[in-house]
Amino acid sequence: MPYRPPLIAHEYFVADPPELPVRSHGEGGLSALTAAEPVAADEAGVTLKASTSAGETLVVQVGAAGEGVIRVRLGQDADARTRSARAISMVTPGTFAGARVEGLGTAGGSGEVSARAGGAAGAPGGGGPEAPGTIVVDAGAVRAEITLSPWHLRFTDAAGRTLLEQDPGHTDISGRLRTLPFGRSLAGGGVAGYHESFAAPADEAFTGFGESFTPLDKRGQRPVMWNFDAFGAESQRAYKNVPFYLSSRGYGVLVDSGAPVEFDVCQSTHSCVQIVVPDDLIDYYVIAGPTPPEILDRFDRLTCRPALPPKWAFGTWISSGFFVDTQERVMNRARTIRERGIPCDVLHLDTYWQTDGHWSDLRWDEAGFPDPAGMLAELKEMGFKVCLWMNPYVSHLSPAFPAAAEAGYFLKKQDGEVYVADSWHGSYPACGIVDFTNPAAVEWFRGLLRPLLEQGVQVFKTDFAEGVPHDAVAANGMTGTDLHNVYTLLFNDVVSEVTREATGHGMVWARSSFLGGQRHSAQWSGDTYTGYPAMGSTLRGGLAHGLSGIPFWSHDAGGFTGRPTDDLYVRWTQFGAFSPLLRLHGTTSREPWEFPEVEAEAVAALKLRYRLMPYLYTAAVEAARTGAPMMRALCVDHPDDPVAWQADLEYLLGRDLLVAPMTSPDGTRRVYLPAGDWVDHWTGEVHAGGRYITVSAPLAEIPLFVRHGALIPVLAEPGQAVGDGPFGEITLVGYGTATGTAVISDVDGDTTVTVTADGIRVDGPARIAGAEQAAGR
Repeated sequence: MPYRPPLIAHEYFVADPPELPVRSHGEGGLSALTAAEPVAADEAGVTLKASTSAGETLVVQVGAAGEGVIRVRLGQDADARTRSARAISMVTPGTFAGARVEGLGTAGGSGEVSARAGGAAGAPGGGGPEAPGTIVVDAGAVRAEITLSPWHLRFTDAAGRTLLEQDPGHTDISGRLRTLPFGRSLAGGGVAGYHESFAAPADEAFTGFGESFTPLDKRGQRPVMWNFDAFGAESQRAYKNVPFYLSSRGYGVLVDSGAPVEFDVCQSTHSCVQIVVPDDLIDYYVIAGPTPPEILDRFDRLTCRPALPPKWAFGTWISSGFFVDTQERVMNRARTIRERGIPCDVLHLDTYWQTDGHWSDLRWDEAGFPDPAGMLAELKEMGFKVCLWMNPYVSHLSPAFPAAAEAGYFLKKQDGEVYVADSWHGSYPACGIVDFTNPAAVEWFRGLLRPLLEQGVQVFKTDFAEGVPHDAVAANGMTGTDLHNVYTLLFNDVVSEVTREATGHGMVWARSSFLGGQRHSAQWSGDTYTGYPAMGSTLRGGLAHGLSGIPFWSHDAGGFTGRPTDDLYVRWTQFGAFSPLLRLHGTTSREPWEFPEVEAEAVAALKLRYRLMPYLYTAAVEAARTGAPMMRALCVDHPDDPVAWQADLEYLLGRDLLVAPMTSPDGTRRVYLPAGDWVDHWTGEVHAGGRYITVSAPLAEIPLFVRHGALIPVLAEPGQAVGDGPFGEITLVGYGTATGTAVISDVDGDTTVTVTADGIRVDGPARIAGAEQAAGR
């Protein structure tokens, strides 16, 4: 489990994960596959009876789960399910009409097995197995080659190139097994977990695993799929875990389990990726690419497509900050924003819209907010949407707690009493945790949210949800361990659904998430420390999360904990302005006028974002359609460039803008430019790619480069709010070109604009004012 440094006070977390057992010297328990024989097959896959080193008989299933996707299951029986399936289904395997199974006739299988394979063995174009005792499951872009005795599993692309293959286990000179091969381990008279190991070539890079704040290439790391209240963005503790990774060799691996899966990514041994699944089976998918966008497209087909946020959500969100707020202060904030010409679409009201110490009973603090409906109506007239903070915990001091506890709406201890948990780590009163496996609790919770939405609230910030203790018990009988990770999906689903009923959109602003969480269209990086290094690690988390299937991500611009220096406030606001979504929020004020010496520079970044809104919204629509991230690590578009898998302090926003947030207080940094020519947005200077350059940027400018030849759609006259309707007049700005084609997406459809020497052709509803070439400083 996560390493704890010596001589430092233990980080208290109410929901630490349970530890897996460690074997004593000489202790047995490993049950690794040694051989198998087919017992059933059809056109899409094969079921095998497997023998293990411990004398057990297990069931293996290998089959096509869509074009370019192979599914592998190992369990006690063919009907085994992951424990989290009692609460939610996260993966839906597909089908592939071209799938076939080859080699059953030479595998020693029965005539019945061969007949059930539909005569697919030796089908033309399949290549066929090279030796007796080999079965091939062909899913088009990926093939699984099964060697029956001794057991071995290899995955190739359609041309036969190895993508990945099982590692049989390494024994060191002392006789100690250093890796866990395909099989399971027994401990204390029961099954401790299932495991798989893959050989890892020395130059292979791995990324994904959710919002991991560590370097983008996870080689040498050990991600544990357990949602933490991470206390920041600077460790392997993550609020949002996704048991999925993709490789520089052109494939992805998805593990379908809500358990605390452990990925040892070449840490125990540099030549092996190990996966330990403390569940009732191991159920994983190998997903072909070869490029990251192709992998993510297939990943979405297994899980879900990302939900596109409403258009106004791409504007600026300005928060009250984590201090006592009132209706008067909210209205003063709104008037100041409009008076000072600060672009803003959303006002976020954090914890203190509710009574102090009652969080989160979803009731207005009547003393501070005597007329919330009137306030919301006035803010709507001013062009603001309103977001309210909330979480799935109810303080034991809240007047709402006793009746909810009596009704059984909270998770319980093993003795049947309500589990009152220290969800705030001693900072605020202990809470009951709403039990979303109880349909009555779900309906009660919906009933708390509906009146707020009917008053005019547009969206909720769904905070926390990482705090289900491992020893809790849910109404459906699940343990806290089995519920812990998927709890956030249940929580966000409830809030999203009731929001959609009232407003027409299902957006939430979520801190925690898990596999399939891209259906909750906004997520932010949690309680980040205010410092340049923390901004850098936050950026890394966003890139990894994007490569885990989550395109609509944000962070607390300015950092969350403490007050940023003036220069950091500007630099982080610039980073926010060039992120998929943007919110100014922290424990202290992040309102631009609270930084008078640099207000102009911060507001200029917001105004540039609003000017670029047609480009940004087009990139967002593409991300929702394809699953590729909006904030694209360089490896998304340059997968064959080894540097692109390591350069994790910069990114492409959309396809054409290369953004390198200033992560150093001295205003100088190195920027890697991938292949092609890149135009400095500020100077017009053209730089050849495939190399690093050193950039010095004044405080008013974020290092920003545009792909040579790009046409960037911008608003001719950006307003103070994005709003809900179509854009006004749009200008095409060419970088290194006066001609070309651009596609612009809007709420009323797509528009293709073609600029030639003879004029501009517009196919679609967008209003095009003209085209111009970018001018340097």
